[in-house]
Amino acid sequence: MSQPPPYPNGDPNPYQQPPQPQQPPAYGVPQPYPGQPYAGQPYPGQPYPGPAPAAPYAPPRASGSPVGAFFLGFAASLVVAAVYSAIFVFTFDAQQSRGSVHTLYLAHAFVNGAVVGLLVGLVGRRSPGAWIAGAVVAVLGAFFGYANAVPFMVLRDSGADGLQFMLEHEPFGPAKAWWGGWDGSEWISLLGLAIAALAAWGTAFLTGRNRR
Repeated sequence: MSQPPPYPNGDPNPYQQPPQPQQPPAYGVPQPYPGQPYAGQPYPGQPYPGPAPAAPYAPPRASGSPVGAFFLGFAASLVVAAVYSAIFVFTFDAQQSRGSVHTLYLAHAFVNGAVVGLLVGLVGRRSPGAWIAGAVVAVLGAFFGYANAVPFMVLRDSGADGLQFMLEHEPFGPAKAWWGGWDGSEWISLLGLAIAALAAWGTAFLTGRNRR
């Protein structure tokens, strides 16, 4: 006796019902198609991305204080000029040679510039404005160190009356004495200013360049 077919008319879906969609597995991750990597997995031959290289560490450059450098250099210049004026007043006499007077003036200009430049370089560091300000301060210190000594010499030699006479009739006498109008040594006066400026700028440059 022949067996009836398992499905009417030999059709496994005689009522034309839509096929049930395949359910994904309850657990686990669906298997990818052959040759397709997982999400986030590099393709064959592609290396795994490593951490981004860290940028080289650069220490921050400390900026100096040009204003503080100016005032500190100005105060130091006043002190050095005052010391020079005192030495000049107590050591000068009418019999002293002009060479020794000029040498002392040039030495003071150099010392004034070097001291100002050192302090400006330490405080102003790499600031060109501070270096220039230090050079200007040193020039003023070289001039006023000499000019301020003249009234004290007049006071020492002629007393208060002589100082009053100078202030009334020759108020620019200290500047004329510095300029060399009485002995024709104007170039010594300018040389002192140049030495003060160069010493201040050079010392500030060398000191500030090595400051971080």
